Amino acid sequence: MLNDTPKALAMKSSLKTFLVGTLSKEEIVTAYKSYDMIGDIAIIRVPESLHKHSQAIAEAVMKTHKHVKAVWRQTGPVSGNLRLRTLEWVAGERRTETIHKEYGCVFKVDLVHCYFSPRLSYERMRIAKQVRGGEVIVNMFAGVGCYSLIIAKHSEANRIYSIDVNPKSIEYMLENIRLNKVEGKVIPLQGDSKQIIQEGLQNIAERVLMPLPELAYEYLDYALATLKPNEGWIHYYDFTHADKEESPIKKVETKVSRKLRNLGIDFEIPFSRLVRTTGPNWHQIVVDILAKK
Repeated sequence: MLNDTPKALAMKSSLKTFLVGTLSKEEIVTAYKSYDMIGDIAIIRVPESLHKHSQAIAEAVMKTHKHVKAVWRQTGPVSGNLRLRTLEWVAGERRTETIHKEYGCVFKVDLVHCYFSPRLSYERMRIAKQVRGGEVIVNMFAGVGCYSLIIAKHSEANRIYSIDVNPKSIEYMLENIRLNKVEGKVIPLQGDSKQIIQEGLQNIAERVLMPLPELAYEYLDYALATLKPNEGWIHYYDFTHADKEESPIKKVETKVSRKLRNLGIDFEIPFSRLVRTTGPNWHQIVVDILAKK
């Protein structure tokens, strides 16, 4: 995703220039406001009304971003238990494997077989900066290891147990651990985090990551179980719908607070933020919970 930095705005302007004459002004606004750059692959979201212009949009993206070697169109929302994208090739090389760089880390990923979002870059570093020396961390939904690797490279964490149910994600996580030279610090575990925590990761962590909004609420009990006695941190992510007069942050805080109280947990919520807007009136929220067991 392109943020509105001066560089990003300049790129948007360049993309607009390449599309003038092919699309109307209204169509250009729709075309360039939503696409992801992952390594040397671009993923565009083209509404059905502009489907016939997909090739022109892809070519404009490649002219604007000279490093891009392939452009794919996302044809539907991220879906399923593995949170995978449905992609349709548009231009360039017919491949979905790439290497993405972020904060001095490299992430090898296949965008068809594994979930990856460059839009969570700020969140990954935000959490890494909070980690204290010697911490044991459990990442319940680790994917190809993005949060875990950023933490491993930018903190003095002792160990980061990185769980994912997708065997392909674990395969790429193993490769990324090797590429980033954090063997022994990031521990990949394949399976359902509920079961893995029950079988051997209870009462061992100072910090738990839950970067899967679709399952975080259901799995909150297990996040609490993996924390050491006394207190620890949970970084909880959720999606919520909020009308203009509602606060999406307050809605998620209220939801998670109610569950924690029902579980008999003493807790504080010192920080929450809107991570991103995912659709009309839909938002992704992160809540940092200090749980006291």
